[in-house]
Amino acid sequence: MSILSMENVSYTYRNRYQTVNAVCNVSYEFELGHVYAVVGKSGSGKTTMLSMLAGLDLPTEGRVLFDGKPTSTLNRDRYRRENVAVIYQSFNLFPLMTVKENVMYPSRLRGIRKKDALRCASEKLELVGISEQQSKRLPFMLSGGEQQRVAIARALASESQVILADEPTGNLDVENTKNIVGILSDLSHDMGYCVVIVTHDLSIAERADVVVRMVDGRITEDQSPHDNALLHCRS
Repeated sequence: MSILSMENVSYTYRNRYQTVNAVCNVSYEFELGHVYAVVGKSGSGKTTMLSMLAGLDLPTEGRVLFDGKPTSTLNRDRYRRENVAVIYQSFNLFPLMTVKENVMYPSRLRGIRKKDALRCASEKLELVGISEQQSKRLPFMLSGGEQQRVAIARALASESQVILADEPTGNLDVENTKNIVGILSDLSHDMGYCVVIVTHDLSIAERADVVVRMVDGRITEDQSPHDNALLHCRS
C-alpha cells in the first residue's frame, strides 16, 4: 500500500513572460521500503513535484495524498514536521547551532522534552556515523559529507516515514556520494522508510529500487535500474 501518492496532479504558474505547466496530470504511488530516484533534465518538473510531495506547494489540479489523506486538508506545517522530511543539496543546517542541537531541533518543535530530544539526537547521529565529539561542533567544522549525514540524522529525528531528498549529493565527491546513498538505501531497506531522491546523478539511479523519469512535467517511465525492465508507464 502506498504511503504517498499523486492523483492527476498538475501544477501551473505564470511568470513575467508566460504560463508554465511545470507538472502535467501525473499519477504515481510511493511505497514504504523503497528507494525512488526521480531523474530528468532541468525544467522537467522534478523539483516542483518534490515540493508538492513535501507540502510546500499544493497542486493546481489533482491531489497529493499522505496515507490516503489529501495534503490540502492537512495542517501542512504539522505535516512537514511529522510526516515528511526534506534533505537539501546545501544541507540547510543552522550555522550557529551545534551538530547535536541541529538534530534535536525537530524533536523540540514537536514539544519533546529536552532530555528525550537529546537522547534521540544522539541515537540518530550514531546511526549515520557521526561521533559524539563531532556532535559538539558547529556545522562549518565538518566536511560536506559529514554535514549531509547530520542533515539525514535531523530528518530521522522528525520520526517521519518519508524522506524526500533534493540533489542530496550535488555538493559531494564520489566517495561521499557513495556513503550517503548507502545510508539512504539502508534506511529504506532495513528500517522501512520511503526514500524519494531527485537527482541528476546516474550512479544514484543505478542504486535505486525504482527509477522515475520525468519529461516536460510528465512521468514517462517507471523502471527497475537492476534489470532495466519497464514496469509501467503513467502520464
